[in-house]
Amino acid sequence: MMNSPQEWPEPIVRVQSLSDSGVSSIPERYIKPPTERPSFCHVIGSERSVVPEAAAEAEGNIPVIDMSGLQSEDGLVRAETMRIVSESCREWGFFQVVNHGVSPQLMDRALQIWREFFHLPAQDKQLYANSPKTYEGYGSRLGIQKGAILDWSDYYFLHYLPLSLKDQNKWPHLPSNCREVIDEYGKEVVKLCERLLRVLSLNLGLKEEFLQNAFGGKEIGACMRVNFYPKCPQPELTLGLSSHSDPGGMTLLLPEHQVTGLQVRKANSWITVKPAPHAFIVNIGDQIQVTPTFFFFILKNIYLYFLYLW
Repeated sequence: MMNSPQEWPEPIVRVQSLSDSGVSSIPERYIKPPTERPSFCHVIGSERSVVPEAAAEAEGNIPVIDMSGLQSEDGLVRAETMRIVSESCREWGFFQVVNHGVSPQLMDRALQIWREFFHLPAQDKQLYANSPKTYEGYGSRLGIQKGAILDWSDYYFLHYLPLSLKDQNKWPHLPSNCREVIDEYGKEVVKLCERLLRVLSLNLGLKEEFLQNAFGGKEIGACMRVNFYPKCPQPELTLGLSSHSDPGGMTLLLPEHQVTGLQVRKANSWITVKPAPHAFIVNIGDQIQVTPTFFFFILKNIYLYFLYLW
């Protein structure tokens, strides 16, 4: 296997520094081709066409699932909650979960910790600058292609599990108690992912630990990526994060409160997600593929991702 490069092909420019400098136009390397630029419309096939706002609203939000139904004493409520999860996986591959067991206070603390980190002085954040060797730490680009068109965002990436990949040297020391909050948050999100994997297994008629074991059991992989999207003077020309599919098995996203921007694709249309209060957005990743008949195809060496957005 080829060794990963040790350094970036070009000097790194922090998007936050560009935004804070008050530039009136974005540098050329952030300008997306016309077909990849954002649009307040739906995509029909390969053509962009404007859809009236009312029609967009009619398509609704991704499903919002109350996970407390899984603990209900009423068997019909449990069965209906399982059915909704199954249908959401088949029809969307995305859904939101509420009453999921992760403390709202912990979610708020995690968001606040990262908010404070990205507003630290530049020299403090630079202590954790990453490299393309592992991508762990404070970063502003992905990929090593020289001259590549970049996204308008900075980020922080960490390995959380397995413990053999967890490098405490990459974990920020500031703001105070951030390591404790990040670690507590990570533990609770992994527990939630494990509960979701059990639900998916049972929906397949399998033993509830089947998917957990297929992912490595107690050696499951988990990573954390925190995306920060600074104010952009020309948002119509660029994207905070280019369209993509997630390479892991499952992604849990924690959006900033009441901030929209995440879009998901359904039947050749892009739908803007409306985050529910203290909900996680769940994305079934590339490593778990769902067919219309709800069969899963599982690949090995998969990772479980959980991210913050905004």
